[in-house]
Amino acid sequence: MMKNKLSNVKNKVGKIRGSRTKDVASKAVLPYITNETVAEHREEVLSGARKYIYPLQHSRHKIVWLSVTIFIATFVALLVFTMLNLYRFQNTSTFTYRITQIVPFPIARAGGRFVSYESYLFELRRSIHYYENKQKINFQLEENQGQLNDLKKDALNQVINDAYVKRLADDNGISVSLSELEREMDISIKQNRLGFADGTLEDVLKDYYDWDINDFKRTFKQQILARKVVAVLDQDAKIKAEDALVELNAGAEFADVVARYSDDETSKANGGEYGLDITSSLKTVSPKVTEVIFAQGVGKYSEVINTGYSLEIVKTISLDNTKAKAAHIQINLRDIGNYVGELKESSPPRYYIATP
Repeated sequence: MMKNKLSNVKNKVGKIRGSRTKDVASKAVLPYITNETVAEHREEVLSGARKYIYPLQHSRHKIVWLSVTIFIATFVALLVFTMLNLYRFQNTSTFTYRITQIVPFPIARAGGRFVSYESYLFELRRSIHYYENKQKINFQLEENQGQLNDLKKDALNQVINDAYVKRLADDNGISVSLSELEREMDISIKQNRLGFADGTLEDVLKDYYDWDINDFKRTFKQQILARKVVAVLDQDAKIKAEDALVELNAGAEFADVVARYSDDETSKANGGEYGLDITSSLKTVSPKVTEVIFAQGVGKYSEVINTGYSLEIVKTISLDNTKAKAAHIQINLRDIGNYVGELKESSPPRYYIATP
């Protein structure tokens, strides 16, 4: 028994010595790094790491490729979906409208330029909003589809005509400056000429048309542009108004000049007098004319004023606080539709949707 114990102790001591011998041996084979061998050993270490790096790089490239593929597929799907909504189903939803605000899809070509789908939806959606919210018309009903088609037709004609007006303006070097826009808006707002009984302009625009103030400025600017185009193109009216002003400046009586030049048959026999009191909110008189009547002195007459539908020379007869009496010489302008129609005949529009 004693021999067995001694034998076990010897075995354990032998194992311990063997383990220490291996440690010493392993330490003995550690490489000795010098300045001459450092590059060699660095390459050995890096080569050992590359077997882990290469698979990681491959996975990263695969992820990038997969992400790009998914993005392209999503974009193409969205593009196809949008084009079907626009050109086949003629969808007017807010989502579709927002896309047209980002991507300039065309709805037609007129006057040598593309007409944006966004401009069409801009006009159509405000009409739909008005009729749905103010007239309580449900365009989802079959019985109202005819009226909806009429609104679509009107909106499309409007943006086509606007495109031709812009073409005429460009051809004649006509534009509307920001100061012009702000001035005419101020006049109309101060005289309550925008057709709203109460509430702020912003609130009413939102309620009636789902517009903000910039949407309104956009439409108002187009109206001003059309008026300026007509005033330049209608040379006969322009010459007639200038001749009338020359005679007044030469000392002719206002009533005599009215009789020779004015196109307003109602006031012509009465020396051009309106026959009623002029107030700032009187909608039968242009806001620009009303402003001049109150701004100039009694007995004075104005320069030629472009109201959009006529050229006017106005004389202030009397002023009484918020009321005035006045007379005018009115030379009618041709309708902008005449010039647009002529341009349409020479360069017909091309539509990219089925017209209502």
